[in-house]
Amino acid sequence: MWLVVWFFMYRQPDGSAQEDDLANEGDETRAADAANAKAGAPGFKVLIKKRETWAFIVGKFLTDPVWWFYLFWLPKWLNESRGMDMQHIGLPLVVIYAITTVGSIGGGWISSTLLSKGWTVNAARKTAMLICACAVLPIAFVSQAENLWVAVAIVGLAAAAHQGWSANLFTTASDMFPRRAVGAVVGIGGMAGSIGGVLFSEVIGQVLQRTGHYWVLFAIGASAYLIAFGIMHLLTPKMTPAKLEA
Repeated sequence: MWLVVWFFMYRQPDGSAQEDDLANEGDETRAADAANAKAGAPGFKVLIKKRETWAFIVGKFLTDPVWWFYLFWLPKWLNESRGMDMQHIGLPLVVIYAITTVGSIGGGWISSTLLSKGWTVNAARKTAMLICACAVLPIAFVSQAENLWVAVAIVGLAAAAHQGWSANLFTTASDMFPRRAVGAVVGIGGMAGSIGGVLFSEVIGQVLQRTGHYWVLFAIGASAYLIAFGIMHLLTPKMTPAKLEA
């Protein structure tokens, strides 16, 4: 559906403000490309030694599992905690996942707007990610919401915030690495996110089997983004482009 909308609405940049924004956002990355132009594609051993790679790994490892939790466990949560059957569970889920669209667009809009105002890539990207990380926090209290639609709104906000976070997280790979390395870095991060998802699935099973309560899981989901943000900032305080050896 969105592809059809894009096809009819997209226009080539006219060479003014859009190009200025792209130039501002890409200067550091292009400088890294030029510095590494003569080198071959970096291998796993080269990338895994870089703090920038580990920053992306941490971001994916800690937050991807939360998204998988929203995708696979929300129906069961609505059934067990809200007493909803299969006939009535569809609408709340549709609302939650529809709200995520706002986060996907909004997350990118925040950082792009800040860049257009002259912010550095580091400041713009991290500010957008911090806003998204904070927007997830109310999910810790969703189990206390008595009204169904209040709970749906809280979960929808958290899911949208994840999408905004993810939009900016993926862009950090191209911010910190030359083009020839971006695919490999994203692949490594995706693997880390999948491993995190497998491990968190085990945690979910253990928590529900032992306690039968979801609030612990929502609390973990609420805190994961700020923890990831803090570690990422420690690893890449200025988010400068990585210098890669051949």
